[in-house]
Formats: sequence, C-alpha cells, structure tokens
Amino acid sequence: MTSPAETSSLRVALVGATGKMGRYAVNAVNGADDLELVATLSSRDSLDAIGDSGASHVLDLTVPSVSPEVVRYAVDHGLHVVVGTSGWSDERRAVLEAQLAEHPEVGVLIAPNFSIGSVLASEFAAKAARYFDSVEIIEMHHPNKVDAPSGTAVRTAGLIGAARAAAQLPASPDATEHDPDGSRGALVDGVRVHAVRLAGLEAHQEVLLGTPGQQLVLRHDAFDRSAYMPGVLLGLRTVASRPGLTYGLDGYLDLS
Repeated sequence: MTSPAETSSLRVALVGATGKMGRYAVNAVNGADDLELVATLSSRDSLDAIGDSGASHVLDLTVPSVSPEVVRYAVDHGLHVVVGTSGWSDERRAVLEAQLAEHPEVGVLIAPNFSIGSVLASEFAAKAARYFDSVEIIEMHHPNKVDAPSGTAVRTAGLIGAARAAAQLPASPDATEHDPDGSRGALVDGVRVHAVRLAGLEAHQEVLLGTPGQQLVLRHDAFDRSAYMPGVLLGLRTVASRPGLTYGLDGYLDLS
C-alpha cells in the first residue's frame, strides 16, 4: 500500500543524469524526503521514458542543443520544468512563452545559476551599479565549459544594465579606439564581460565597480557542484506554484 508520504512526493524525471551536474542532482533528489526520482535519462535517451515514468516534474541538466526539445516535450505533456542548461536566448524564451500560452497551468523555471549565493551576488551588483561610474564582469570557469560568456555573467550583466538604464546612467567610461583582438571582452547589455577558462577552476565571478577614489568588488566562488543543489531543490519545490515562465532563481526568492 502507498503511504501518505509517498503520495505527496513530487515525482521527478532527470534528463542529463549522466553529466557532472546530473550526478550531484541524483543524490540531492534522492536525499529529499518530499521528492521521488522516477526516471534518469542521458541527453541522448528517448524522452518517451519521461511519460512512462509518471513524472510530474522534469529537471533538465542537458546541453544547449538538447534543452529546448526536453522543455517542449515536458510542456506539451503538462509537466513542470526546472532548467539548469544555458543557451536560453531571448528568442528561445519567446518561443517557449508562446508554447506556455497554450498550457497556462504549467510552470517553467530557467535558472542561469542555481547557487543562491551567486544569485544574491548578482542582485547586490545590480543595486550597487547605480552608484558607480564603471562596472565590468570577470567570469572564471573550468576549461570544459562549452559556452562563453557564462549564463550567470549574461544574467548579471542584464540585471546591471537594466538598473543603470533605469537610473539613466551613461555607459562606463572607456577611451579604447583600437582593439582588433577583442581584448576588452564581450559587451553584454552595455557591460563588459571577460571570460577565463583555466584548469583548476570550477565557477567564479567578480563584478568590479569603480568610481574616482574607490572600488567595490563583489565575488562569488562555487568550489563544487554541491553549491547548486539547494537552488535545484528550491526550484523543484516551487515551480508548480508559479505557472508560466520564470527566468532566474531570483524570481523565487524574496529580494524586494
């Protein structure tokens, strides 16, 4: 006979379970009393296994080329989705929002970063950026990371850019006229972002803010993927109560 605790558990299908992040997530979901891991898939497995498992939630930890297919399948089948895969551009999110309009009961969270500390650091940076003339981001990751700049850096730059635009601030001062090799980094929402890929690193980000006579540095370090698991669990536990698309774990935190 099924116990009350079992019937109240959220049934999770994890896609991308064989990756480094996926292996941590398997342990995190299995260790949570209110979650039940009912399916583990690699990025290459048939998504039909999700439907066969009776899952209510899908956790997508795949790669940018696979993630939209996973999310599309889940939404079409009325399943809530938590996404920890990068590559979700404005265009991809617009397509997803159109799909969600046909499934208004489904919740989707796309989280550029699941580390609550990193989310807070980005929020603090956006608030501080209104009071400094200059701001730049340095993101540093292991050399196996396939995208640059990181989703976290893009998200941080977006928050900073929006905050500075709302305050009607000019662009950071920069007299550079000649940079044929792009050493000044990518320009994301008006913020320079520099990507470092170095053996021995995991995931690290610095936001540098400057004005005459002072500097503020906001840095977050994730030393292994266990840093992301509290955010993953928060996302799974919350997503069903937030229909539609939420972009960024900060949407589930009280940061007002």
